[in-house]
Amino acid sequence: MKNIKNIKKCLFPAAGYGTRFLPATKAIPKEMLPILTKPLIQYAVEEAKRAGMDTMAIVTGRGKKAIEDHFDISYELEHQIKGTTKEHYLTDIRSLMDSVTFTYVRQVAMKGLGDAILTGRSLIGDEPFAVVLADDLCISSSHGVLSQMIEVYKKHGKSVVAIETIDPGDTGKYGIIDGTEISPNLYQITDMVEKPSPANAPSDMAIIGRYILTPDIFDILKQTKPGVGGEVQITDALLQLAKKGEVLGLHFDGRRFDCGSIDGFVEATNYFASKL
Repeated sequence: MKNIKNIKKCLFPAAGYGTRFLPATKAIPKEMLPILTKPLIQYAVEEAKRAGMDTMAIVTGRGKKAIEDHFDISYELEHQIKGTTKEHYLTDIRSLMDSVTFTYVRQVAMKGLGDAILTGRSLIGDEPFAVVLADDLCISSSHGVLSQMIEVYKKHGKSVVAIETIDPGDTGKYGIIDGTEISPNLYQITDMVEKPSPANAPSDMAIIGRYILTPDIFDILKQTKPGVGGEVQITDALLQLAKKGEVLGLHFDGRRFDCGSIDGFVEATNYFASKL
């Protein structure tokens, strides 16, 4: 049996341009777009914290300084609202800042998700870790998607990806898996293809923006050549582990909002507004 370590670090690739939200994202990182009063990146960090992680490693890029500022003290603002009825608005973010550590590294060139994860190696070290894409906002009536995935990792000691069933016509937007169901909602992945056409897709099960990765992924990524779109794809690297039986897919309990799209962003906003 493998020596299964606790997962304490979560990596957030946050260097992308967010072109689907231009011109808003010309000066504002897409991860800072708010669902009601809270930016997407904060929802993601809160999910990781609830899953037991205490170190948030964020891969940023040019024009992303607002992310670092958000998870820092704003002395002037706090002085202005101290003792007023508005002071409570900062309670949640201050509590979050006090309970976890934030580290940052910059991705110099946009070479794909795989390259962004490899860029975060210096922040992660030689240990298993989670990866969260903040524009996939996930909710669950039981416990968070990352928490569900960590339970699977602790039992099996393998990399885990979150999967959901999608419209077959949308396979060209995702990494698509093939595999065998080994227990309810859990698949031993045998194949995965990045953004296949519907005719070439091995299934209608797509990988979404939640991963539990073992540290051997870094050396594999280092050797992974650019794939679809000329980018280094995490799907291509994970396929090498999948061929060894080392990747599981969890059809998670919950709901995902694709906040990287305008329709998904509006859907998430309406959902959270309905819960007020």
